[in-house]
Amino acid sequence: MTRNPAALPALLTADVDGGTFRLRHALPADLPAIVALLADDSLGAGRERAEDMAPYEQAFEAIEADRSHLLAVGDLVPPGSEEGPVVATFQLSFLPGISRQGSWRSQIEGVRVAGSLRGQGIGNLMVQWAIEESRRRGCSMMQLTTHKSRTAAHRFYERLGFDASHEGMKLTL
Repeated sequence: MTRNPAALPALLTADVDGGTFRLRHALPADLPAIVALLADDSLGAGRERAEDMAPYEQAFEAIEADRSHLLAVGDLVPPGSEEGPVVATFQLSFLPGISRQGSWRSQIEGVRVAGSLRGQGIGNLMVQWAIEESRRRGCSMMQLTTHKSRTAAHRFYERLGFDASHEGMKLTL
């Protein structure tokens, strides 16, 4: 696999303020930027630990080894350049199921956009791409969880057509 982000095929490109947003598969070299994005809020700051990258590297290897999982990043490529910083990320997983007549569903999680770029449509571009990719892979449903305190995220997902139809529960192990 190439280590040059510019050499990877883009999953999506779009003109945004500051340049071109380019969605692509994540590379191992992107992990520090991904962890920084995940830690860039009050909830993530208490969960993420960039001092020890080994657990993230192991998770990345597991994601890369399984076609049912995709870790994506978005670069903001300035005009006249071929590369730019990682400014967004998400993970998309494809899950088989017996319910709903054996249909597949996708799960999107870890959706993050750099704080300085929120509200510019980058999150919308990423989630719309993930929805279309889920359809392309035959999924009948996309699901996600978002913390109850993230009211802006709730509004964002509702604008995209997500319905808060279920109450999610988690057990920390």
